[in-house]
Amino acid sequence: MKTISENRCFGGVQGVYAHASQACGCDMTFGLFLPDAAHDGPVPVLWYLSGLTCTHENAMTKAGAQAHAADRGIALVFPDTSPRGAGVADDDAYDLGQGAGFYVNATQKPWAAHFRMWEYVAEELPALVFEAFPLDAERQALTGHSMGGHGALTLAMRSPPGRYRSVSAFAPIAHPSQSDWGRRQFSAYLGDDPAAWAGHDATLLMRDKGFEGPMLIDQGTDDPFFEQLDPAALAGAAARRRQDMIFRLHRGYDHSYFFVASFMEDHIAFHADALLAE
Repeated sequence: MKTISENRCFGGVQGVYAHASQACGCDMTFGLFLPDAAHDGPVPVLWYLSGLTCTHENAMTKAGAQAHAADRGIALVFPDTSPRGAGVADDDAYDLGQGAGFYVNATQKPWAAHFRMWEYVAEELPALVFEAFPLDAERQALTGHSMGGHGALTLAMRSPPGRYRSVSAFAPIAHPSQSDWGRRQFSAYLGDDPAAWAGHDATLLMRDKGFEGPMLIDQGTDDPFFEQLDPAALAGAAARRRQDMIFRLHRGYDHSYFFVASFMEDHIAFHADALLAE
């Protein structure tokens, strides 16, 4: 693992690191914020999965998460959203290819060679960071924005019970198998059989599995992608399942990082309640 940068930040350290990824077959970069509390022993960790076109850097610099995490003694991990490099398949559209991994393991050419973001985020990167940094693997939580909200919700619901204590999302792609942000990408990455898509659709997973811990969803009412995101489908599935969920609509907010930063403190506090509970 190579250190790209380390900066003092709210008493802790905001680092950026690169490593050779076996899962993705290329070098990958991620951000990690370690609070000052890590000097005293392993700290809980909140994974933040970013959305379309983002790298590890977007939330790291725009979400305003470090100050709130430092106050609670929680580490933050900011993975990239896709494999990258000259030898990695790409597409001219912003919502497919590099910057748009959708947190799946692709099975179709030309994507299958590198686009294994599920394996990377669920297995490879956790193994690396828990070995290299003072993080507590028994206290993990997930959050994310847009495509990353989709990734956070699907990872939480498909992972073994207890792996993640809580999950939240900002404006997640909630029903991708029925959305323009989902059908095209799932077809490209996973093939044309919708049965292969079901395990990556938060609404369908909510109907079939749910999540044993608490969930928090925030959605802006002025989000220009509101219909594509389809938050009503997820909320309806959660209500029918009687899922432990806080679902909030915020009048006038859009899809930007101004929206994410406005409610990041709430999300950190929400996860802290779960991560710091005995």
